[in-house]
Amino acid sequence: MINVIWLFLIVSGISYGLVSGNGALINAEIVASVNSGIELIFNMLPVLILWMGVMRLAQESGLLDKFAKAICPVLHKLFPTLDKNSKALGYIASNIAANMMGLGSAATPFGLKAMQELEKENPKKGEATEAMITFLILNTAGVTIIPTTVIALRMAHGSMNATGIILPSLLATLVASIAGLTLDYIIRRRRK
Repeated sequence: MINVIWLFLIVSGISYGLVSGNGALINAEIVASVNSGIELIFNMLPVLILWMGVMRLAQESGLLDKFAKAICPVLHKLFPTLDKNSKALGYIASNIAANMMGLGSAATPFGLKAMQELEKENPKKGEATEAMITFLILNTAGVTIIPTTVIALRMAHGSMNATGIILPSLLATLVASIAGLTLDYIIRRRRK
């Protein structure tokens, strides 16, 4: 549905521009936007590659496993329906670690694997379990200690204080996580 909305907006905008005699301006903006997008990619790529490499090293060295074991008591309380040795908990911990570093791109594969593992343990296939919903909340509102992608974007656009976003980002994601998990807990308790 969202694709249809975007298609409608793009087609109607271009059509209006052509009808109003601004065809040359539309072409100039398309080319400028493509150039701007490519420039942004090349500015952000080194930072993202660096942090994704760090996450890969952390995964290969076993650091993510140690992190997973360290937060396992907390995760087990958040996911009481999962077995303590569930593979999903390891993927969830890795996803949380990547999100804490502001690496949504690196967190995505862990999140997909976590959902696949949660689906394997799901007695009603195709229907979201409590663990899936809780993980979705954690993934969406996850606490971000270092918003790497946002810092890279700010640096790419010439920010004088690219890291000035760290404290506001930490506070916003912490409040969002607490609110989401609290609401999840309340709804879960009411259902029982």
